Amino acid sequence: MTALPSAAIRILAPLSLLALSACSFPATIFLPTLATLFSTPTAVPNKITRPYRSDARLAVLWVGHATVLLQMDDKLILTDPVFTSTIGEVSRRLVEPGLDPENVPPLDVTLISHLHFDHLSLGSLSLLEHKIGTLLVPQKGLIYVPDYPFESLELPTWSTWEAGGLRVTAVPVKHSGYRYGIDRDWMDTSFTGYVIQYHGLTVYFGGDTAYDHEKVAAAAARFPSIDLALLPIAPIHPRAHMEDRHVDPKEAVQIFLELKARFFVPIHFGTFVNSEDAPGEPVAVLRRVAQERGLDPGALHILTQGEQRVLLACP
Repeated sequence: MTALPSAAIRILAPLSLLALSACSFPATIFLPTLATLFSTPTAVPNKITRPYRSDARLAVLWVGHATVLLQMDDKLILTDPVFTSTIGEVSRRLVEPGLDPENVPPLDVTLISHLHFDHLSLGSLSLLEHKIGTLLVPQKGLIYVPDYPFESLELPTWSTWEAGGLRVTAVPVKHSGYRYGIDRDWMDTSFTGYVIQYHGLTVYFGGDTAYDHEKVAAAAARFPSIDLALLPIAPIHPRAHMEDRHVDPKEAVQIFLELKARFFVPIHFGTFVNSEDAPGEPVAVLRRVAQERGLDPGALHILTQGEQRVLLACP
C-alpha cells in the first residue's frame, strides 16, 4: 500500500485532529486542549545527555506520554517517539520532552503502537531519522509512514521481528488504529502492543489499550517470564467515553498482575490534555490501588519525565 504524500499529511493532520476532537470529546476536554496552545510547557531540569548506561542490564528513561527509551544490555529501543511541542498542531505539551532529540543515541529498533497523532509523530521521526535503525508499525500502518532512509516494517499480531538476538513480537491489545477518521472502517487492525526479548530479558509495552482479559492472558501464556511491563494508566475520565479504549490505574494494575511481571513502569499520563482527569490524579489513584492490591513496593516505579531508572544492574 502506497504511503500518503507528505504534503497531504501536513494538510490533513491539523484539520482532522480538530474535527475528531470536536466531535469525539466533550467541551471539558476539547477546550482545555486548545488552551494549551497559548501555554508554555514546563521545563525538565537537569536533562540526561548521555542516556546509555554501561552499568545497566535493564534501564528505562521516560521521555513523556508513551515515549520510553529502553535499554536491554547493549540494545536500545524507543517506543512511540513524540518529541514535538504539539501533536497535530492542535494540542501542546504540558511538559517538555524529558530527553532532547539530539541526545537520543543510535537506536536498534523503534516501535509504533498505533497511528494516533500522540503515538505516530511524523515530525519526531524526522528529527530522529538518522538514529532509527528499524521502525516497526502495526498492520496497515506503513500507509502513513513517509519514505524515510531507515527500514520500516509492518508487524501483524503474533508476528516477530528479529535482528542481532533482539526479538520483538506484536501482541494483541484493545484500542483503535485509525488516524484521520475517514479511515476508521479499514484501519481496524492498526494497533498493537509489543513484547521485546533480549539476552533473557523480556519487556511488555502496552502502547495504548483498554482492559481485555483474553488478550492479556494470551500474551502472558506466550511470555511467562516478563521482567518489565510498560503500561498506560490514563486517561481516566469521562469513564463512559474512555473505558472501551483506555485502561484506568485499577485496570493497569490488573494487567500487571495477570502478566506476572516483575516491574511496572506507568506511562501515558501527564503530558497532554486528553481527559477530564485532575492534575496528578492518575498517579494518586495508582499509588492507592497498588497499596490496596498489595503490590511489592519494589515492583512499582513511577518516573518523572526525564528520569532514568536502572531496574537491573550489571553483576
